[in-house]
Amino acid sequence: MPWGNWTIVHEFVLVSFSALSPELQALLFLLFLTIYLVTLMGNVLIILVTTADSALQSPMYFFLRNLSFLEIGFNLVIVPKLLGTLIMHDTAISFLGCATQMYFSFFCGAAECCLLATMAYDRYVAICNPLRYPVIMGHRACAQLAVASWFSGIPVATVQTTWIFSFQFCGPNRVNHFFCDIPPVIALVCSDTSLLELESLTATVLFILFPFLLILGSYVRILSAIFRMPSAKGKQKAFSTCTSHLLVVSLFYSTAILMYFRPRSSTSPESKKLLSLSYTVVTPMLNPIIYSLRNNEVKAALRRAVHKILGSLKL
Repeated sequence: MPWGNWTIVHEFVLVSFSALSPELQALLFLLFLTIYLVTLMGNVLIILVTTADSALQSPMYFFLRNLSFLEIGFNLVIVPKLLGTLIMHDTAISFLGCATQMYFSFFCGAAECCLLATMAYDRYVAICNPLRYPVIMGHRACAQLAVASWFSGIPVATVQTTWIFSFQFCGPNRVNHFFCDIPPVIALVCSDTSLLELESLTATVLFILFPFLLILGSYVRILSAIFRMPSAKGKQKAFSTCTSHLLVVSLFYSTAILMYFRPRSSTSPESKKLLSLSYTVVTPMLNPIIYSLRNNEVKAALRRAVHKILGSLKL
């Protein structure tokens, strides 16, 4: 395209759900606002309970606390802008705003993938090597694993975001999504992006598929160890410590893999939005609910916290 025909883009427009009627957008706003508030309250509650209760100071709950912090961050990056597009039709987003949203969404997503793999490793050590568990998963090792998970996405998020926004965007500027995800933004670049797309696919494999395979390998070993246990009660107790994590992993990875590993032609933009809603909006809300309902220790800690609060109010 000749340079004279280009219209240099200085901001983007998030299409979001603008094709829906105003009434439906208002209903979606109320739904997503409710989910957002429940997500914040649920994850903050998990953080407070696992921090304050002396019975929840094991590595499993340390990693769960980190997961809740990540879910809050993921939501803060995406949901407020989504709510703005629905109720105030504030669909414009600056170059810097779009780059910032893309960077932190990738950062949080990569960190969550690695943290879920770390949590699977924690369960593997606890069940397959219980006698050495306190030594292997000591305070220093847990802190190092958490830091590695949190910062694993920084290099690739920096490279991806910087690379994408070094291209010229020459119009149109409409991002057919509710946030600045990589595929719909790349579609607006007006030069060859084949090398960038190859790098993006490599990063996706590295931060989605590789941690998923580690989790899968961990649970193959865990299930093998559980089936060899002589006691039915021991089997049930061991498996109960894994079910919450398995549910969270299933919810997160099923939608992420469908989103990023399906051929472009087989998924419409609207389907991609629904899949993205699942892992960016719905799953962060379900995680604290799953851990609260499926974990007896968390439920007991919540009951103790409620009784303590009620007792202090009576005084």
